[in-house]
Amino acid sequence: MSEQKKKLSLIAFSGDFDKLTATFTLATGAAAVGYEVNIFFTFWGLDAVKQKQGRAFIGKGFLPKLFGFFMGGPKVAPVSRLNFGGLSPKIFRYLMRKNNVATLEELIEAAKALGVNMYLCEMAMHILGLEKGDFVHEIKDVLGVATFLDISEGGRTIFI
Repeated sequence: MSEQKKKLSLIAFSGDFDKLTATFTLATGAAAVGYEVNIFFTFWGLDAVKQKQGRAFIGKGFLPKLFGFFMGGPKVAPVSRLNFGGLSPKIFRYLMRKNNVATLEELIEAAKALGVNMYLCEMAMHILGLEKGDFVHEIKDVLGVATFLDISEGGRTIFI
């Protein structure tokens, strides 16, 4: 009898710097030791894998474009607590580099290189007026919840 491959599935709901860092740290660590890793990006988590980084009016309709503008991608993601007007992510990046720890942007690139399966939430994309083309080309598919649950079956699932 062959041993089943270990699997980790992450639900990336937050667009906060610290939560995205945790998501990609878990993803790359697990992928590096042979796990199948799946990330399901929904709502603010979608911001981590947008094609166009920085503040941009993406989406269909006024309100989705406004949300798209306020969400500027990993480089401007706020820290979930004590953001200090955007200073905290800069301090964290400084401390990460000083301590030879991968930054959020480096972790995202590592996840792509390690073959982490990245999926987009169909419902959140519909609400926010987004299309698959608005995201990095490494996105594997756009899924509903039921399909993601099927993909995740047999492994551990973590909501961040």
